[in-house]
Amino acid sequence: MIFFTAIINISSIAQTTGSGNVVEILPTDSQADIIRKAANVVPSAKQLAWQKMELTAFLHFGINTFTNREWGDGKEDPRLFNPEELDATQWVKTCKEAGMKLIILTAKHHDGFCLWPSKYTSHSVKSSPWKNGKGDVVKELAEACRLYDMKLGIYLSPWDRNSAIYGTDEYNNYFVNQLTELLTGYGEVAEVWFDGANGEGPNGKKQVYDWQRYYKTIRRLQPDAVIAIVGPDVRWVGTESGYGRDTEWSVVPANVHDEDKIAASSQQKAGTFRPQVDAMAKDLGSREKLFSANKLVWYPSEVDVSIRPGWFYHKDQDEKVKSVEKLLDIYYSSVGKNSVLLLNIPPDKRGLIHEKDANTLKKWKEIIDRAFELNLAANADIRLAKHQSELETGVLTDGDYDTFWQANGEKPTLEITLEGEKNFDRLLLQEKITIGQRVEKFKIEAKINGTWKEIANGTTIGYKRLLRFPEVKTNKVRVIILQSRANPALAEFGLFKSVLIKN
Repeated sequence: MIFFTAIINISSIAQTTGSGNVVEILPTDSQADIIRKAANVVPSAKQLAWQKMELTAFLHFGINTFTNREWGDGKEDPRLFNPEELDATQWVKTCKEAGMKLIILTAKHHDGFCLWPSKYTSHSVKSSPWKNGKGDVVKELAEACRLYDMKLGIYLSPWDRNSAIYGTDEYNNYFVNQLTELLTGYGEVAEVWFDGANGEGPNGKKQVYDWQRYYKTIRRLQPDAVIAIVGPDVRWVGTESGYGRDTEWSVVPANVHDEDKIAASSQQKAGTFRPQVDAMAKDLGSREKLFSANKLVWYPSEVDVSIRPGWFYHKDQDEKVKSVEKLLDIYYSSVGKNSVLLLNIPPDKRGLIHEKDANTLKKWKEIIDRAFELNLAANADIRLAKHQSELETGVLTDGDYDTFWQANGEKPTLEITLEGEKNFDRLLLQEKITIGQRVEKFKIEAKINGTWKEIANGTTIGYKRLLRFPEVKTNKVRVIILQSRANPALAEFGLFKSVLIKN
């Protein structure tokens, strides 16, 4: 969970991103120059691989699971930790069957209790009765991830309420040492996830985090890992509701966040999960925002939310697991709005994902699969309306993101003739973001009783945009790009029919 987001400064971005996903705005650049530059900012290879995962899982698990708390104070007895039925393969199997591609584990939360036997502290699993102090949760999860071809992510809280050296220069050495243990002892790590919690330690002091050193350590040890939230590769969407913006730009000004405001908002009371920072702004990447920037960066959005009211497991929340309907709404509002969904699924005191959570996830995935298994536009005839020239056959409906069509000219209109009349109420559009994110406004029309009628519209598309609308029956549809930063490139187009949810 996020208690505030200390987004990196411009120099941090410049030092940790590759060419192509960051561009400098010169004082001599006109507004047209700035828009052209924005249209050509693209993701790095690691950012693209991350975006393509779409669904990822968060596992909040630790000493808080056994104290029934959300925030521990660092004074917990490690002997409380004893998940006697812990089965990491059950975690991974459950997540994989739900469509997740990566699992992030809270290797150490703010209480400082480590789920691996760190040689730098005794406040860890090695001081617990679980497996007689010989257990290693991170190792078991890493092995299960390899078994199921799932990617592993690590959450390591920079705030440590147990460490006596927190608040001193020595703590940064301690943190890097623990980070090194996690990034060298468990195979490939695909995502390192930092929040910016920065409270007091046992000595009453706050820590000055050496973020640049942390980043350099990660880049050196796990060069293919994205660094998320307080990091240069992936940003927080700004809310923990599970809902992204209707207009979600992956290209944003590098100076979009005011670090003074972030620092002022850093101290949140336990249980407060809605920090008031710039990340929550409605507009991050509009033309107006770009014109006042000095750098532009590819900085995509991650939407985090828990399947339960809390982030750690609490027995009294077994009947409060989000419904299938709610999770579907979240899916359309995160993955369907150019973001990656990070869904928290907390293991219980047994060391298992609870049956309530697992059953809900299973039904959720089944509904998503059924809704998108048949693209009703798969064999459609697609032509440019103005010139009536047919596009390369199937390039927009072949299910291959690497094939794409790029427009040539303003306000291109695609006319799609389906194989007979079809009933549909869902639309999928994908931009080829390795060309750039460019579409600013579009609409979809259907020919009904001989007349073109608008059935849906949107602003940004990005990697994926999903729109829902009342059911339509027709054999002719058209996509009109109303505004774009440059010639847009589309990779996929689809029409689908939703399915009823059976309880």
